[in-house]
Order: sequence, then C-alpha cells, then structure tokens
Amino acid sequence: MSKNKLLLPLTGVIVGLAALVLTALGNPANMGFCIACFIRDIAGGLGLHSAEKVQYLRPEIVGLVLGATIAALAGKEFRARAGSAPALRFVLGMIVMVGALAFLGCPLRMVIRLGGGDLTAIAGLVGFAAGIGAGVVFLKKGFSLGRARKVQQADGFVLPGFVIAILALLLLAPSFIRFSQAGPGASHAPWIAALAGGLIVGALAQKSRLCMAGGLRDVFLFRDFHLLIGFVAIFATVLVGNLIMGNYNPTLAVQPVAHHDYLWSFLGMAAAGWGSVLLGGCPLRQLILAGEGSGDSAVTIFGMLVGAALEHNFGMAGNADTMTDGVFTAGGVAQAGRIGIVIALVLLLIISIANIHREEKAK
Repeated sequence: MSKNKLLLPLTGVIVGLAALVLTALGNPANMGFCIACFIRDIAGGLGLHSAEKVQYLRPEIVGLVLGATIAALAGKEFRARAGSAPALRFVLGMIVMVGALAFLGCPLRMVIRLGGGDLTAIAGLVGFAAGIGAGVVFLKKGFSLGRARKVQQADGFVLPGFVIAILALLLLAPSFIRFSQAGPGASHAPWIAALAGGLIVGALAQKSRLCMAGGLRDVFLFRDFHLLIGFVAIFATVLVGNLIMGNYNPTLAVQPVAHHDYLWSFLGMAAAGWGSVLLGGCPLRQLILAGEGSGDSAVTIFGMLVGAALEHNFGMAGNADTMTDGVFTAGGVAQAGRIGIVIALVLLLIISIANIHREEKAK
C-alpha cells in the first residue's frame, strides 16, 4: 500500500482530467465516464433493448478492460480465476444496474456529477453510503460468496475478448449495430479518444486498485481512508476543471441526464452500494478485475449487461428532467422502476442472510 500512496491520488486526477476531456470532445455533460450508462448504451447498440436514445458501443468500456489487461500482464498480475458463486454474482450485477440506472449513473458518474455542480446527486451519494453500510453489517457477520480458484488461462480472457469483439463491430461492421440519433447515446467523443481515455484509466485503475465501494467499505470497517483518496481527487479535479471552463452549475434544476426524484435516487444507489459491497467492488472495479482475469467479475459484467436491457425493456430506468422552450418536464423513476428497486433490496437482504458463514456451513 505504501508504494501506492501517490499513485491513487494521481489516478484520481488523471480520471478527472480524462472525464473533462471526453466531455469536451462530445460525451454528455457530467458524463465523461459512467460505467452503468456506457454498459446500458452497449446493450442498446447490440439490440438487447430498443430505447433509441441510449444505443452506442462505447469504446471507453473496451479501453478500461484492455487497459487493465495490459497493465496486469505487464506487471505479472494477470491471474485466471473463477468459481466464487457465479450465478449469484450474475444476479448481483443485475441488481447493481437496476439501482444505478434508476439514479442515472454509477458511483464514478455520481462523483463527476457532483464535480459539475449537480446537487441532485447528493441523494445518490447518501444512498450509496447507506447501501455500503448495510453491506458492511453483513460482512461483519461473516458474509462470503466463497473463494475463487485458479482456472485455465483462457478463461481469464473471456471479457477482454468480448470487448475486442465490441470494438471490431464498431469499426468494421457498424451496419450490424444500432446507433442513437438523439439523446445521450448520440453524444460521444471520437472513438479513438474514447478508447485512449479508457486504456489510460484502465491501466491506472488496475495499478492503484481504485474503487468507490471499496473506499467507503474500508472507512466503515477499518477507518481506513486510503482508497477514498482517489475519488476525492476525481471530484476536486472535475470541480476545478469545470470552474475554469465555466461549466460549473451548482443547482438542483435540470442537470444534464439527471432527475430530482431524491427518494428513489437514494434507494437506487443504496441498492447499488449494497450490491457492490457483496460483490467486492463497484462497477468500475468489476471491469478492472475482469481485465485481470477474474471470471467471476466477467460474469458480473454480463449480469450488468442483461440488467441494463431489462431496465429499458420493462421501463424501469430513470428519466431525466428536461427543459424545452422554457417548459420544465419532471423526470424521475416510474412505478416499474420503483418496484424494481424494492425487489432488488429484498433480494439483497435474502442473498446477504443466506450467505453468512457459507464456507463454514459447507464443511
């Protein structure tokens, strides 16, 4: 850890700068990086859902995974491993996506939104912390999904291979995928810049172990603020950058791709935080772990992909506030989404209780 004391804040600064640059190059405002939103867009681009405004194969996700893979291979840290409750991890990936897409952002975008002055994201931050706290209660009681074991090396390249196929489709066979003509999916940086940003952030996140859920978990468990430093650095960098560029807008009104349905933002991110603790990392961390060879994290990402598709196919995703010709239209979480969040929280409670001291019971 001592060797990473400077690497973690440096990673946070680089992630913040990358988010600002990608936003300036075309990504939606306050969305330089959003793991949940970008996986949702990929699900749409592959035709897994039909929400026309959120369909695009995001190169940032490709870069994050491959950046982590390259860094892990270079540092001799790539280890193919799997077998830690893969079916439950798939379900937990879906649950995290249900919560995040109700809020309209993953933990990383939550911090970026706050750095842009989006005060509606405070409800998500408080909810995320509450969800982490709930997960920590069960960790203290002995929650475990079991140990992963070493598997064939080829298994570790499943998600890196999948994202390479995504990039190949985008560049070589665009007629097979769907592209948004309007909305967040139509707003994107040039693919080469998005890929480069993802590669850099993925490599740094692999080396620094950057993780928002892990940071708050360690604070609650050990009073250790080390991992949280990276996200403080992201927030500070995005805040200063937005102030310099005149993009800082500290209001509760009509923030980019956001809504002010505070209760369901709180509950949605509570589900995302709780699920992330049980999984052992936030959505960004799951991508990085999958890039390092974790088959369990790869299964989690596929669960997120399916969860994103279900969110839009069943009308559960949050809807952004809009202002058109001076007329304000409130967004928020529809009834289907609220039901989905309640089901997600119930499932999290069941999974948490059912897996207390699981290894000891097996003996």
